[in-house]
Amino acid sequence: MEENQSLIARQQRDRGHPANSNYNEEAEILWRSLAPNAEVATPKNATSSNSSGVWRNPGISESGSLLQPKDDECGEFDTLDTLAAELFNDKISIQKKLKLFNRLATIKEDGTVQFEVPGHIEPRSLELEPQVFPEATDDESVDTDDMKDIPPLQIVMLIVGTRGDVQPFVAIGKRFQEDGHRVRLATHSNFKDFVLDAGLEFFPLGGDAKLLASYMVKNKGFFPSEHSEIMVQRQQMREIIFSLYAACKDPDPQTSVRFKADAIIANPPAYGHTHVAELLKVPLHMIFTIPWTATSEFPHPFTRVKQPAAYRLSYHIIDTLVWLGIRDLINEYRKKHLKLRPVTYLSGSQSSRMKVPFGYIWSPHLVPKPKDWGPKLDVVGFCFLDLATNYEPPTALLDWLRSGDAPIYIGFGSLPVEEPEKMTEVIVRALELTGQRGIINKGWGGLGNLAEPKKYVYSLDSCPHDWLFLRCKAVVHHGGAGTTAAGLKAACPTTIVPFFGDQYFWGEQVHGRGVGPAPIPVDDFSTEKLVYAIKYMMDPRVKLRAVELAKAMENEDGVTGAVKAFYKHFPMKKIESASQPEPHNTKNHSRFSIRKCFRKS
Repeated sequence: MEENQSLIARQQRDRGHPANSNYNEEAEILWRSLAPNAEVATPKNATSSNSSGVWRNPGISESGSLLQPKDDECGEFDTLDTLAAELFNDKISIQKKLKLFNRLATIKEDGTVQFEVPGHIEPRSLELEPQVFPEATDDESVDTDDMKDIPPLQIVMLIVGTRGDVQPFVAIGKRFQEDGHRVRLATHSNFKDFVLDAGLEFFPLGGDAKLLASYMVKNKGFFPSEHSEIMVQRQQMREIIFSLYAACKDPDPQTSVRFKADAIIANPPAYGHTHVAELLKVPLHMIFTIPWTATSEFPHPFTRVKQPAAYRLSYHIIDTLVWLGIRDLINEYRKKHLKLRPVTYLSGSQSSRMKVPFGYIWSPHLVPKPKDWGPKLDVVGFCFLDLATNYEPPTALLDWLRSGDAPIYIGFGSLPVEEPEKMTEVIVRALELTGQRGIINKGWGGLGNLAEPKKYVYSLDSCPHDWLFLRCKAVVHHGGAGTTAAGLKAACPTTIVPFFGDQYFWGEQVHGRGVGPAPIPVDDFSTEKLVYAIKYMMDPRVKLRAVELAKAMENEDGVTGAVKAFYKHFPMKKIESASQPEPHNTKNHSRFSIRKCFRKS
């Protein structure tokens, strides 16, 4: 045994991985094979394709796209329905799964997964036939007269992502706190001050938000495009996953007040949420800004699928790709830290099998709830955090706004920009050619550093969108769900410049509603395309449609909707007095009842 362990350690060192590092050969083979421009480490008994000792997966072409294997390479998988069934079979080897993926899907340069199915294939042949549910009649109101049925809860929110991912949960957490619950928002240390300033408890999760954002931009999404990125991403994910249990039960790091979660709210990128909830035996409620549940009405936002017959399959494809890349981390966490048995199920589909309730925080007027989503799934509306009320704009900004017409906002939030000077030049030139004034938000990308000041351009460090967008005639941004929501709420025609992932999805939704041009991928961003987009947004008909959509969204309250959905699905059970929260400073913790919501959960 010792000799084998020593051999493994030497192999890891030879490949550049320290002994006992976060390394898993199976995961590396998979992730490196999925990278559009990657090479893969050799599996056992493989042959080298070059003198450097690095092996290229036979399913990957020189251009980087996944090839369709010859028919005899997957001889027993002659039909798509058989192929799909085997794809989700945990008993087949990683090498065979790679052949199946190579036959079915292509990782594109924009980071999305593209695949096609023959036109004669029906969803039922893939065992993915959707179930259609009757439309809900009336939304049950929440009784706010008393608090007899349930004591205050200790709620932990496990949130991974950028500032735009975290902000809606700050708004939701504040509402829970107003209802008398103790709320801990566990997220990256980058947002500690943001969370604490909002009056919520903060607990640090692993991972660095700037690193995660940089990775997503560089790799156009979740899947690594280069060998060097694989271990970086896996280390980030390891840090996140391995910090979740402490976030649910460790004392408050600021006050040392004891904490034990009575309920967990999480977004999908936290990944380990299901396993911690299993150990603690507490309810789990998922909330997210983008579609993560299979539907036959549109494909997964991380995919490019033309045939409706494959829409549902696209969700299972993404789920499998992610799970195969992290299952060793999950099972290590379960065995060593949670003392639970290892699992073989798919990461996201396990939540479906467990009937975990899921709340989606976007406007049903933009993306209606699919008819094949059941009663455990809610589309509650966009969640806005009021930052405008207490905002004091700098005098220079107020003077500039008063000096001319309403400007166009251009900014990409917390996403890094590879060539900020070049992008700034494109923006300034497009504004000049269209005769428009513009506000450039510097963000994390470093935009807006002008060689010479321009009267028609204002460079801004930061400003609440709910204050600024009301003073703009149009907006150009990356297509994050929160920024998209803020622009539409302010009735601004919108151009989305997607960097990766779901941003393409929101760009398509905006264009589909006629409130903005087709999205401009960041790699295609140019003066000509921005000029066209600005002219498109200045069309009075586009503005009219933006005003109509804003009016439709006017009466939506996503924060209230998210809280009500949580109460509706919370299981009716007695909460032991031992788990009641320690005294803390909250208001109104005695006048909220969810009795009516519980009766029909």
